[in-house]
Amino acid sequence: MRQTTLLALAIATAAPAQSISFPADDGGRVCADLYGQGTRAVVLAHGGRFNKESWRDQANALLSEGFRVLAIDFRGFGCSTGPGQADFDGAPFEKDVLAAVRYLKTHGAQAVSVVGGSFGGAAAGDASIKSAPGEIDRIVFLGASPNLPAEKLKSRALFIVARDDANGAGPRLPGIRAQYEKAPGPKELIVLDGSAHAQFLFQTDQSARVMHEILRFLSMP
Repeated sequence: MRQTTLLALAIATAAPAQSISFPADDGGRVCADLYGQGTRAVVLAHGGRFNKESWRDQANALLSEGFRVLAIDFRGFGCSTGPGQADFDGAPFEKDVLAAVRYLKTHGAQAVSVVGGSFGGAAAGDASIKSAPGEIDRIVFLGASPNLPAEKLKSRALFIVARDDANGAGPRLPGIRAQYEKAPGPKELIVLDGSAHAQFLFQTDQSARVMHEILRFLSMP
């Protein structure tokens, strides 16, 4: 199966990342791992139980398909800092995503997309809503949706969620589906079997499928 081979090849030929940092517009500082070069770029935005290093295999799979990749640590994670970092529920994490997108744009990227897991996906969606038109090309939401009204999204969107993904408040799918239905097109919703949440999908037998769908969506004309 091509996607299985692709992910295995990316892992086997993993390239080292360059450690960088750059400012957010509110005085924050974002630490990140940069992979590769190129005019098509992807920001990887982690979930609450992960960090920028957790994207290593996915970053190399994207790199092998010609994307430049920037995996960030949100403020309060790793060496990233910024106003509000002590208040997880209220922190302006979308500013870290926008800082990463703008860093790539000022360093030669012509199109920048974002893949976000869990709260990182919500931050990516909020960043799209607060961005200038055309600033963020596409967003992949893994077990996530924007915090802000999805009808204001300015990016093409792919939502991927496991059918039985749930937290203490109950299943996540109904809320994600409701935001998906409000989002403007082009958009896609993929519901997978199982209960794995966001980046935990990469630790299941669905990993290759998820990576294949991400690459397909990001590579579409």
